[in-house]
Amino acid sequence: MDFGWLKQFLPRGLYGRAALILILPVVTIQLVVSVVFIQRHFERVTEQMTTSMLREIALVTERADGAATLAQAEAQLTDLSLALDLELELPAQIPAPARDARDITDFTGLTVQSTLHAGLAGLIALDLTDGGRVQLWVENRYGPLYIAFPRGWVSASNPHQLLVLMVFVSVLMTLIAYLFLRNQLRPIQRLARAAEAFGKGQVVAYRPTGAVEVRAAGKAFLEMRDRIERQTESRRLMLSGISHDLRTPLTRLRLGLSMLPEEPDTEAEIAAMARDVTEMGKMIDAFLNVAREEAVAGEAERVDICPFVAQVVEDAIRAGQPVRLAACPETPVTAVVRPDALRRALENLIGNAVRYGTNAEVTVAVRARTLRIIVEDDGPGIPADRREEAMRPFTRLDPARNQDRGQGVGLGLAIAADIARGHGGSLKLLESARLRGLAAELHLPL
Repeated sequence: MDFGWLKQFLPRGLYGRAALILILPVVTIQLVVSVVFIQRHFERVTEQMTTSMLREIALVTERADGAATLAQAEAQLTDLSLALDLELELPAQIPAPARDARDITDFTGLTVQSTLHAGLAGLIALDLTDGGRVQLWVENRYGPLYIAFPRGWVSASNPHQLLVLMVFVSVLMTLIAYLFLRNQLRPIQRLARAAEAFGKGQVVAYRPTGAVEVRAAGKAFLEMRDRIERQTESRRLMLSGISHDLRTPLTRLRLGLSMLPEEPDTEAEIAAMARDVTEMGKMIDAFLNVAREEAVAGEAERVDICPFVAQVVEDAIRAGQPVRLAACPETPVTAVVRPDALRRALENLIGNAVRYGTNAEVTVAVRARTLRIIVEDDGPGIPADRREEAMRPFTRLDPARNQDRGQGVGLGLAIAADIARGHGGSLKLLESARLRGLAAELHLPL
């Protein structure tokens, strides 16, 4: 049987699920005890007490019926009233109700009612609404016999005390369990915050605490974080070192080409070699830019996004790029970002847009706790099946883009995607609904 539909009613958080695990057994135990113990036990106790009381009531009715005259019956009832501590009247001064009376919440009254009717053939009516007393009317040769006695003689006293005690103890134990659970879950929450921050490119102080399993998970996270940081640093140093090492032989090649004699037979070949050297220079510069960007990424800080994006767009306009800020929320939108890295990503996206289109637009939007910075252009766009490929390093989709607008080395989108992932977000390439070109959406968590 599929119980998947229950998931929509279950809590999503760890606190809620743990509390549900605690509350369900407590409620189940209370229901079982209430049904099995309270109902059945008190019903049996009430039935036994009522049966014992029936003997006294039978004695009273026999003496009243056996008296020769009404005066003798009254005398008998007076003696029995003193001996048995019963309230007796013959004939009854209080009129009998038309039918039995009982409060809806008086569950043991059902047992009293059924037991008395089964044991007294001449029972006319029974009234259990007086709270502390049981009143009943029995047929007699001298008229209706009125009998009244305390309710405690036929029902267990204060049965609600057990319920109150159960509820109080259950609430107390649930509170204690909740406090203990919160103390146990706190290390997990700290680990989750540290992992979430590291996913956004932030390194927060974290020390493994809590249960053995949580400590083991925390130590594994710290080791993983250290390995990733070492790998990132090694990658940066490698890129920087290789780029610097390649500059020297590349400079010698460029110098050697410039000193070759210009002859008709070799002029075209020398020009082709010079273009190759220039292309290699661009790639080395791109390597250095990536390494430099990782080195000076800076610490994350909370930034007001709209003024920040507006400043990037204004700088691009001053540089002669045909771009404008299309829309931005009126209310302030702040996010924790590394400003230099985010600026680099936006500059790459804007530069990519104006390289292959005649104009570009930047839009800032917020949806479901996610910041979306969209850069659209009116260029030829990128086919849907090649958009993932376009975000790989050193990938240039020349057939898909207008080469007349200039070429890069294929790192612009890759760097922007890497910066987005470093902030815990992503970069998506879509078709622009407004400009009909490419829409690069930078998604960042708020």
